[in-house]
Amino acid sequence: MGIRQLTPRFDDLRAMVRLGLPMVVVQVGMMLLGVVDTMVVGRHSAEALAAVALGHVMIVSVSCFSLGVLMALDPLVSQAAGAGDTEGVRRAVQRGLVLAGLLMIPTSLILLPARPMLSWLEQPPETVPLAAGYIHICIPGLFPYLVFFAFRQTLQALGRLKPVVTTIVVVNIFNLGADWLFVFGGGPVPALGPLGSAWATTASRTLLFVVLAVLARRELAPMLQRLEPAALQIAPLWRTFRLGFPIGVQITFEIVAFGVIALLMGRFGSIEMAAHQVAINLASLTFMVPLGVATASSVRVGHAIGAGRPAEAKRAAASGLVVGVAFMAMTGGLFVGVPRLLAGLYTSVPEVVALAAALIPIAGFFQVFDGIQAVSAGILRGAGDTRAPMVVNLIGFWCFGLPVSLWLAFRMDFGPSGLWWGLVAALAIVATVLLARVVWRMRRSLQRINVEGSSL
Repeated sequence: MGIRQLTPRFDDLRAMVRLGLPMVVVQVGMMLLGVVDTMVVGRHSAEALAAVALGHVMIVSVSCFSLGVLMALDPLVSQAAGAGDTEGVRRAVQRGLVLAGLLMIPTSLILLPARPMLSWLEQPPETVPLAAGYIHICIPGLFPYLVFFAFRQTLQALGRLKPVVTTIVVVNIFNLGADWLFVFGGGPVPALGPLGSAWATTASRTLLFVVLAVLARRELAPMLQRLEPAALQIAPLWRTFRLGFPIGVQITFEIVAFGVIALLMGRFGSIEMAAHQVAINLASLTFMVPLGVATASSVRVGHAIGAGRPAEAKRAAASGLVVGVAFMAMTGGLFVGVPRLLAGLYTSVPEVVALAAALIPIAGFFQVFDGIQAVSAGILRGAGDTRAPMVVNLIGFWCFGLPVSLWLAFRMDFGPSGLWWGLVAALAIVATVLLARVVWRMRRSLQRINVEGSSL
């Protein structure tokens, strides 16, 4: 990738912002569902906040693989759309729905024995029953959520985002009311505490699917009204799964690494667990912006490759990196500057606020690295390069980051802060290597993915 292609033009940046902004709204809106859960439960008690944090970590850690596999729709749909291949789009969407149904089965089965698993992981005894109850109530909402996710990825890859944005806004309003009602009670509805948050989550995830199916019926109907026999053929379905498998593993490596940090934090106590949840929730919220830019980068790179315009794909990659990293640099400064103010938005428990305010500045240090690695992974996904990010995440988080976290927290007695500094080290390595991979990949021939009759 030559220096001229590494420097995006103003039109490239404008196109990235125009496509990325609604995708960022979608990502932030999805994250806000969890943020509202945390804020509402945080005003109930520290124990309730710790239970929801623990349950949420386990659900996300288990279900993220299925969501990652469905992200294979990003390059398949965007490249087919760029090539003007309507049949290819239809087949990709229908295969995504088949995979969503199949993936739901193991995801639910893994979550069912939540209580003994959490006890085995030595989580606080007072937190385990509530966390397990939270998980069990959330299981029925997973299937409609997977279908919604498949529809969302499809519409994003086609650049038809208005129904998705509207759905996110509607469901966020509903979730806020449902959370408050079920957690604290009102009228004939009893106060259910953290379990009420789980019922609100299940209802909201179901509503995501229903509202999007209604609002996007015109866009989705051409892809669903006629079954493509090829969509059910085992070989292409398997190749689609193989394309998404590394994405699922990559995301799982990263999220489970963060989940392990949360579980280790639980060994310090409920206050530490609650403070960690506040800080990581805030960092995850800002991360939705480069994640949205990453999706936009994947779509723009995929469209350009499908249309046979490699130079445009390279400029799209460069513009995505500029936009994503610039935003994370700003939020990093905010995290370092006003951590106590940010922590106070989540909870009024003084001990939790104090510890969260010590962790939030550490998150400020990894913001830029997080932006680089997210956008780089999106660029590579748009090009169909899904295996390299998986390997890089495995090495960065599990072979380096987590050992550093354990050493700093328990051997050097840095406590909760030590666990977080290990995350900084992991993200720095992953970001550096993935950025180098993007530069290398963009110098090579960029070809459309074919799952119909060739191996991946």
